[in-house]
Amino acid sequence: MSPGGFRPPRCTSMLSVRPPMLRYLLLTVPSAASVQPSRRNVTCSSDTHGHEPRTRVSLPMSANGLRVGVYVDAENLSRNGGDRMQYRVLRNIACREGGQAIRLNTYIAFDERRAKDDTPYRSSMLDYYSAVRDAGFKIIEKKVQHYVDRNGGERTKANADLDMAVDCLLQSEHLDRVVLGTGDGDFAQVVRALQNRGCRVEIIAFDNVSSNLRREADHFLSGYLVPGLIASPGKPWGQVGSRVRGVCYYYPPEGKEVGFFRYLETAEGNLWLRDERDENSPYSVAAFHVNNLPSGFDDTVLPSREIVFEFELEPAEGYDRPRAKDISVACRYPAV
Repeated sequence: MSPGGFRPPRCTSMLSVRPPMLRYLLLTVPSAASVQPSRRNVTCSSDTHGHEPRTRVSLPMSANGLRVGVYVDAENLSRNGGDRMQYRVLRNIACREGGQAIRLNTYIAFDERRAKDDTPYRSSMLDYYSAVRDAGFKIIEKKVQHYVDRNGGERTKANADLDMAVDCLLQSEHLDRVVLGTGDGDFAQVVRALQNRGCRVEIIAFDNVSSNLRREADHFLSGYLVPGLIASPGKPWGQVGSRVRGVCYYYPPEGKEVGFFRYLETAEGNLWLRDERDENSPYSVAAFHVNNLPSGFDDTVLPSREIVFEFELEPAEGYDRPRAKDISVACRYPAV
């Protein structure tokens, strides 16, 4: 379900930006030095040589000084596995390690023509907006445009990703970490531009994620691996009897029978501390028997970080680690 416990209605629009437009954007966006500062918290000082005053902008800082911006292409995620995404959890994982949310933007297509006649659609969208705003996100609404193609068929479009690219580039001067919620490969150029402006860029997405985008990003995190990012029934993530998702980091050699999955136990902490024995690591592990893998699964590809498994946690007698059962493949990404 979506942030408020319901699924956002699907829109028939296609959110896309043409590569030439992105190239134009990257050439014309002002550099960090040329962006005019905000009037808020501005101080001016001049040197003793009569030079022009220098303007400094001070923004609110978190305990560790990490300023975070999150930009979500809602249509891209909802069409590719993220239609039940919880925005509150997304904010928490983006602002882990004490980061402070400076910008939280989500870009949503809205079909005004459909809303006039489709009352359930209109009501559902308004409820969805309220739930997203409750998580602290600003909604940038893109009106769906209807047109007729050369064959006489009706088409729709709403170019939200161009707005998203412009906003994150212009606002990046005041950000240290930028989290992009999209799998669209057109954003690979935007990732490079943000990195050149001094930002660390992370991608969170679900299915159909561009391999080029994953390569360019400083870190890619599958949304399937984030605890609670996709709402699901049953016991809370990580408890015995709950279903979680993780990757196989150890597969036994021939003659052995037990492998291990690694999964995130919490959305807090340093994601690079993958050794669960470290007290500061957010990860945990679950053992599995090789015979419990899905029927017909090719185990020669294991271990692999590109395959996300879903499984139920059950107690393992005599061990402090849980055991995985009822194993299935949730997602498979191409190697990069």
